[in-house]
Amino acid sequence: MNLTKEEKLEIIKKYGDNDQDSGKAEVQIALLTTRINKLTDHFGEHKKDHASRRGLMQMVGKRRRLLDYIAGKDIERYRAIIKELNLRK
Repeated sequence: MNLTKEEKLEIIKKYGDNDQDSGKAEVQIALLTTRINKLTDHFGEHKKDHASRRGLMQMVGKRRRLLDYIAGKDIERYRAIIKELNLRK
């Protein structure tokens, strides 16, 4: 369910300005999206794992807040990240 170091570093390189730019909102959204997708697959097999489901809902809420932040700052960055990650809105 967790990301490996290599997966995380690859996402940071793709969405960040440099290899260590993990604080950028786009990077955080991409990391959360990857974790959310992995957890969603997990629930196909483990339907009664409610503790992890709570964590999933917290991640979805955090991603939503980050997306709202970007939308308020720069709508073009928001549209680009939505399109790149195939998120619905």
